[in-house]
Amino acid sequence: MTELKALKSRYEPWKSLRAGVDDLEAHHELALEAREEAESAEIESLLKALSARYEKQNILELMGGEVDKNGCFLTVHSGAGGTEACDWAGMLYRMYLRWAERKGFSVEEADRLEAEGGIKSATAKIGGDFAYGYLKGESGVHRLVRISPFDANARRHTSFASVYIFPEIDDSVEVDIRPEDLRVDTYRSGGAGGQHVNKTDSAVRFTHLPTGIVVACQNERSQIKNRAIAMSMLKARLYEYYRQEKEKENEKFAQEKKDISWGNQIRSYVFQPYTMVKDYRTKTEMGNIQAVMDGDIDPFIEEYLRFAWNNSQH
Repeated sequence: MTELKALKSRYEPWKSLRAGVDDLEAHHELALEAREEAESAEIESLLKALSARYEKQNILELMGGEVDKNGCFLTVHSGAGGTEACDWAGMLYRMYLRWAERKGFSVEEADRLEAEGGIKSATAKIGGDFAYGYLKGESGVHRLVRISPFDANARRHTSFASVYIFPEIDDSVEVDIRPEDLRVDTYRSGGAGGQHVNKTDSAVRFTHLPTGIVVACQNERSQIKNRAIAMSMLKARLYEYYRQEKEKENEKFAQEKKDISWGNQIRSYVFQPYTMVKDYRTKTEMGNIQAVMDGDIDPFIEEYLRFAWNNSQH
């Protein structure tokens, strides 16, 4: 039933779109026969609406991976640049949360490490159909160039932050985690939550000994809930790790091994002396940087999906 539902969700929109095109053609023929020029505006409006629906469905067709339809975990780490980099990590994190909000996706923060000026790292679970498919190309190093608000001399600074995207793994995908391979640490949460977080060891950290992968969750007041979220995060990380090993596509996943610094960025965000956001892989550019920082990143996401799909065909 789950597979049938998934197939219907892919097929039904195309069926509806085809019916809409047929209706538009009939509408157009009737207008020609009646020579009703007033109908042209309505026909143009219908055409634009159908075109928008077509583009949306076409993008979904580019996401055919095993877990593309799943939700995902987003992790942002600050890199080279000190306080400026922590501020940049916070800005980047907010950008993705605003994007998720625009898409109608759910957002649940799992872990956050505050730092002067912003965040050292933060992880959020983003739920919704194809959340991973949309965001999988966002993994990598993001570079910021601006006049630093933390510099009394108003000099330009370059900062870096890394983004990692991992798919949420459901029961249909098996990830084997042996109890003897897992070290579990509990500790007191350092975040908000009132007196409760200071009295109980509700935060949880899992270390997968064979791979060295570490995940942590401290957002919930219940240790049981934090354990469940942390286990989900660990499965997601291990899925990516094992896929790396299986496919031997080291270049595709090399962002995890690269320094968060010069020469490794996938995208630059320039605030001064001009405003420009540029993706180095697809060469996509946008000048309205405020819109981008407010979550308008679909042009970058969609162009990368086309870029990746075209490369996979060669």
